[in-house]
Amino acid sequence: MALALQWFLTPSTATAIVFALVTSVLFHRARKHYRAVPLLPAIPPGKTPPDCMVVIPARNEEGVVGGAVKSFPPDTVIVVDDHSTDRTAEESREAGAGVLEAPPLIKGASGKANACMAGARILTSRWILFADADTRYQKGFLDSMVEYADDSGVALLSAHLTPRPESLAEALIEPYIAAVFFSGASLQRDPAAMFNGQCILARREAYEFIGGHAAVWKYLAEDVKLALLARRHRLSFAVARAADLGHVRSYTGWKGAMSGIERNAFRFVQVHPWTSLMILLTALCAALWLPVAAWLWFTGHRVAPAVLLLLVLLELWPWYGNGLRVLLAPLAIYAALPLLLHGVVSALADRHIEWKGRTVRST
Repeated sequence: MALALQWFLTPSTATAIVFALVTSVLFHRARKHYRAVPLLPAIPPGKTPPDCMVVIPARNEEGVVGGAVKSFPPDTVIVVDDHSTDRTAEESREAGAGVLEAPPLIKGASGKANACMAGARILTSRWILFADADTRYQKGFLDSMVEYADDSGVALLSAHLTPRPESLAEALIEPYIAAVFFSGASLQRDPAAMFNGQCILARREAYEFIGGHAAVWKYLAEDVKLALLARRHRLSFAVARAADLGHVRSYTGWKGAMSGIERNAFRFVQVHPWTSLMILLTALCAALWLPVAAWLWFTGHRVAPAVLLLLVLLELWPWYGNGLRVLLAPLAIYAALPLLLHGVVSALADRHIEWKGRTVRST
């Protein structure tokens, strides 16, 4: 018995057990953080749209922005064309939006904040929804957002939209990135880090009181800075999951994934550096599965490597959903690791980054 136990608890099996325990805790923690974000209740659209106008900042979004405009009720959308060089403005008008040309960009300003500021300035509606051009919404989304914000009594509400991958690279990476993101980001510890600029509803009076996007025009992570500004002025803000009510294409291929991850790394380093480190720690721990499995194999264990692979699939299955897509998860761990390392190193070094064809800084 003692000899059998000694054979079983070799250095390789002991390492595998530690790996299994640590990664199980990390991904369980991620799922717990994800489920802690409230789900946006679905409200059927009323006969009269809520007193809410939509501002979509758009720079070179031809082929994308029209779908975003059409997913909102008629005559509710203003597209602020941020000096596009394609047919963004024409496509927006054809889809039914009013189009406003963004004012000249001040040196050091964020183009998105500049465009949002211009759009909000001409509106008088009670609520303003700021939405990205690559987002899509179901009927009743505006009603659901406004009613949830009214019932909660919040001044700002951010909706986490469901990813809508369109390429193999996106289907591979997006679910895994979400898993490691929620391993570090916690609504309870720091809700500002969870505030997402892809979709923000603002009560106009409160938005104007804190200075709106004019107060955060020089920041790359203008969404996080808005939440921090609201907190400083003792205004409440909230985050909710949109589920089937809203979707987003977060990245476009590998290059888009690298840019998006790099930008998000800047967000976390600004607000809560521990979040970035926790995300990176989770990714590094997950990446040990293949070396540990190989070690088990070369030390004579034939079943244990398969068990280890099965564990990885089970840990990431909730993020990839039903179907065979979860089989991509072991590959995603290694595909995403260099992108995460690049993003965190860039953020910690406070490098200039390229975003939407412009060179910007994190602060």
